[in-house]
Amino acid sequence: IVESEKDTNRGPLATAIIQKGTLRIGDIIVAGGSYGKVKAMFDDKGKRLTEAPPSTPVVVMGLNTVPRPGDPFAVVGDEKESRDAAEQTAREENEAGRAVTLEAVSGDIAAGRTKDLNVIIKGDTNGSVEAIRQSLERMGEVDVRLNVIHTGVSNVTESDVMLATASRAIIVGFHVKTDTGARLVAERERVDIRHYQIIYELIEDVEKAVKGLMAPVFLEIIDGHAEARAVFRVRGGRIAGCMVTDGIVRRNSLARVMRGGEMIHESRVSSLRRFTEDVREVANGLECGIGVEKFDTFKEGDIIEAFHTEQRG
Repeated sequence: IVESEKDTNRGPLATAIIQKGTLRIGDIIVAGGSYGKVKAMFDDKGKRLTEAPPSTPVVVMGLNTVPRPGDPFAVVGDEKESRDAAEQTAREENEAGRAVTLEAVSGDIAAGRTKDLNVIIKGDTNGSVEAIRQSLERMGEVDVRLNVIHTGVSNVTESDVMLATASRAIIVGFHVKTDTGARLVAERERVDIRHYQIIYELIEDVEKAVKGLMAPVFLEIIDGHAEARAVFRVRGGRIAGCMVTDGIVRRNSLARVMRGGEMIHESRVSSLRRFTEDVREVANGLECGIGVEKFDTFKEGDIIEAFHTEQRG
């Protein structure tokens, strides 16, 4: 599966690239935790297909839920086999402890992959905790259940985090802190703890998640750095002759050009060469030529910082 969405009229849609065999209308399929029968197929121009041979990208209609990009996709013998395979995949994903965050749950709700949001509330007084609980319990959408599984007047503790892990819940705290031990366990178990000073902000975030409207949060991951040792003229501009000083630099990765500790440009690595060859990546300790999109005023000593973003959760 390379893409997936939930269409208002057609239901779950998944774009797959057939790697082996031929997919046909009526085939029973399983894709990650989703399953169903192929009701219709379309090519990249929206034309209906009756079969899709190897190397064909195809949009498939008929799955019970929206699969995730990257999920394996296969034809199986019958509907029971597809359902059992999908349920087994779902169990394995839960056991693997996929992080539960408001953004992730919001995306799953929007895609129809889940109908529940479990919440643990910790606050500074009984009055504030009760007010938050009542507000959250009133906001359940049609087909979406918001479950307050625990409340308490205290800081967030290790037992709160362990309960959240077991029940796949998020923790919201109002005018409280997280104990050191709880924070360490939360990082290990990938539990989302949200702290608020204003009640309406807490309510607003959870409401957006329930409605599937919360925008995903992206974390920035630094891949590596390269130092410009020389500048070369090439057709169309100039590139930097660099030494990768740590990590790894990849072609097409996001990049910043740093000079004197300040960022002077941000775009992408547009070209990456080792000697006369175009390469996909260059590791620590190796020399290379780097071109940066919409930038060619390199100076010796410039630092090129390569990075990428990952969605939280």
